[in-house]
This record gives sequence, C-alpha cells and structure tokens, in this order.
Amino acid sequence: MSENNSLKEMIKFRMDKIKTLKEHGVELYPHKYKYSHKTIEIHNNQDTLLLEQAEDNSVSIAGRIISLRDMGKSTFLHIQDDSGKIQIYLNNNNINSELEKIVCNNLDLGDIVGCSGEVFLTKTKELSVRAKNIMLLAKNIRPLPNLKEKDGEAFNAFTDKESRYRYRHLDLIANPSRKDIFKKRNDIINHLRGYLNSNDYLEVETPVLQPLYGGATARPFKTFHNSLNRELFLRIADELYLKRLVIGGYEKVFEIAKDFRNEGVDKSHNPEFTMCEFYQAYSDVYDMMNMTESLIKYIAEKIDINKITFNSHLINFNNEFKKVSFIDELNNALGDDFLSLSKDELVKISDKNNISLDDNLSYGKIIDKLFGELVEPKLIDPTFVLDYPKLISPLAKQKRDSSIEVVERFELFIGGMEFANSFSELNDPVEQRNRLEEIIDSSSKIDKEIQVIDEDFIAAMEAGMPPMGGVGIGVDRLVMLFTGQESIRDVILFPVLRS
Repeated sequence: MSENNSLKEMIKFRMDKIKTLKEHGVELYPHKYKYSHKTIEIHNNQDTLLLEQAEDNSVSIAGRIISLRDMGKSTFLHIQDDSGKIQIYLNNNNINSELEKIVCNNLDLGDIVGCSGEVFLTKTKELSVRAKNIMLLAKNIRPLPNLKEKDGEAFNAFTDKESRYRYRHLDLIANPSRKDIFKKRNDIINHLRGYLNSNDYLEVETPVLQPLYGGATARPFKTFHNSLNRELFLRIADELYLKRLVIGGYEKVFEIAKDFRNEGVDKSHNPEFTMCEFYQAYSDVYDMMNMTESLIKYIAEKIDINKITFNSHLINFNNEFKKVSFIDELNNALGDDFLSLSKDELVKISDKNNISLDDNLSYGKIIDKLFGELVEPKLIDPTFVLDYPKLISPLAKQKRDSSIEVVERFELFIGGMEFANSFSELNDPVEQRNRLEEIIDSSSKIDKEIQVIDEDFIAAMEAGMPPMGGVGIGVDRLVMLFTGQESIRDVILFPVLRS
C-alpha cells in the first residue's frame, strides 16, 4: 500500500471513530476546559501531591496524547502541554461515566484531552495521574509524525528539516525542545528592548509600506495600493524614517521591526527578517561601538551565557571585543594594496581565489565580495571591523584626520558572520546627494535598477540633521548566536520556502 493510500485509510479509520463518538453524544470540540496544573507544576510539586496524608492530591490537566499503550484492561498514555509531559493511567474501573468509557475506547495519538485524577507513582516509579474523568477536547484526524520513544529518547522523530520548516506545528509537537529556541528568542528581544529603554531610547514605529525604499542597497518587494492608485514597496530598512525623527527632535530612537529584501535565501538570509535599528543624536560610531558591545554582553548576562559554541567555534562574551581595520585585513589577505588596484586586477585576483563574481559587478561590490570571501570567515571572536572605503559606504562620514578615503563605520562579526552595521551618520545633505549620485553613476546595470535617491529624505536633511551615530543589528542572527543555531530558518517560526 502506498504512503498516500495508507494515510487515507488512517484518516478514514479516525473519521469512523468520530462518527461513533457523535452517535453516542460525545462532544468532540468543547468550548473550553479548566485545568488546575501544568505538567511541570505536578513534577515540581510531586512530594506534596504524593503525601498519603494530603487531603487532596487530585489534579486536572490538559494536553495532546503523544504516546498510547493499550494493555487490555488498562491504557497508559502520555500527554504533552507547553511545559512538558506526564503519564496518564486509564482503567475502566476508575471511570464512572459510560460516556467517558466510550471516549477511552476511541482515543488516538494526537488527540487533545483533559483529565482529572490522583497523582501516584507506578511500580516503575513513574509519576502519573490515575484518571477518574476524561474529556475529549479535539479529535485528531490527520496522524502525527511517527513518534516513538525509548528510555526517554525520541527516535523516528520528525527530523527532515524541510518538513520541519514547512509544517512547524508538527515540528513543535514532535520536537518539543524546539520550543525552547523560540522562548529564548522572546527573552532575547525583551532584553534587547529593555536595554535600549533603560538607556532612554524611545521605541517608535515607521512605515512598512513605503513610496520609496531606502536605507540599504537591496532589491525590494513591490505592491500596489488600489485606492491611492500608486506603487508601494515593502521597506528594506528603517533607517531613513528613524533619521527623520531625529531631525524632528527625538534624540534617541529605536525600532525592532520586520524588513523585507527580494533577494537570495541561505543559512543567514531570509527574505523577511527582523532588524533592530537605533540612532542617537550628538554621538558617533565610536559611541555606538561601545553601546553595541555593552548591549550584547548585557543580553549574554541576562540569559546566563558567558560562552557558547556557534558555527563550530567557541565564542567567549567575557573578553573585550577586538577591533581591526577593513583596509589592513583585506590588504593582508590579498598581499597588496587593493585601493591601488584596478577593477580588472581585482577580477583576476577573484579568479585566482576561485571566487565567482556576477557579471558587471561594480568596483565597490567586488571589493565587498573579496572581503566577504577572504576575511569574514576568519573573524571568529567578536570583532569590530573599522575603516571601510567610502565608495561602499554612502551614508557614513569621512573618517577624521585620514589621508585616504575611508569612513567612520563598523561592522561587527562573530563566528564568521556579520551581526551589526554602524556609521557616524552623514548629515551634510549636499554631500549625501553627491555620494549617492556617484554610486549610481559607477554602478552596474543590475545595481542601477535598485539604487534610488530619496528626495524627501534629502529635503528632511536640508532642515538640519544633527550629528548622530546609528546601528542596525540583525535580530534573527542574534538569536542564532545565543541559541547556537547555524541556520536562520531554525530561529524563524515560519521561514520563506520554495513552493
């Protein structure tokens, strides 16, 4: 029998059970169920609940059946809620209601039930509940993944990554430990928000739908507003709107928000992702560097992680973050001064190092690609990379007292991955326009399609923008780091997938 036919037979078998239950008047999908304990509370308070002199050691619990063993006159099952699991002992002699006995005889893996009874230890010393009442809360029709367990360890579990991402509800049922990642994600974001709030940053919301995308170089998603009869874009960054707010007089602002980029998917990129951006008037990139290091160490302390293995490397958050120069690191990797090399010479170096380049990449994009391939994988310890070439950093100020054209910018790398980007923000509107126009002129045909100048933002700058520092931090990557995950899909509940 094919797998598809087998599934149809199982669904038919369960639909027959539903018919039987309905014929006997069993309510299959009641409106609510009031429970007294989570499973973890029973485990944590078992000494009290098991006392013989306890006046009442009865509990009521609710959860999904994840194992079911019919022993003839008795049935043992485990139910799982969002805190853990516990064994339930069913025996018709203990169930007084004839209707509930019918329920007991028609249970399946995946059913959601509520039951009440006394807490006791089995002969094998497993903490259990001897059910006196049982209530069906939702009948499982479509079977769960093949769940089996031996000595507390799951096997034949729901392990295929593509299926886990596509059917996250089944992943969370079959692999409850995955829930811990997303609980920790919640904690990390709360600590991130708490740190910025405690430093007097104002949390704001800026538009997701924008008449013009900006703040980064990326291909946007397009949409159309029927009533306004105009094309709109999903934002690729929050930057330009946050800067407008600083121009308007808010001196410290931040946003934790979804951004969207219509680009490739890999283990560190998802088209829909979460960013935190914060900006502070009258500060510069060096203030932001101190702020970023303090922020990450604060989160590490709050979730009680001093060291963690990430991308097969041990990361220590106790040490001071390193600081290196983009110019020096790339020159060392190339064995030459890249700023003195022509585009053709950079292409030859790329070929020599087996680095594939897209056709018609600009000079700046080739430099960025070389750094990404030759330097970034070696930046294991938390490292701030400084002194970026001006030609790849159009929104950053020229570095003070520098004899070469580099800007005040940093990117933070940990375990060979970028986590944050920061500038001493350019606040001269004339220079800003000139920089953007120069980049567009030197861009490839492909890049020209996604390079834009936001005239409204330039006009806002002309009102007078104070000096400021700004930082963008990839929240999903931060969660990857603190949970030791190597793919962004493992920290996003519903990642974008191929059809």
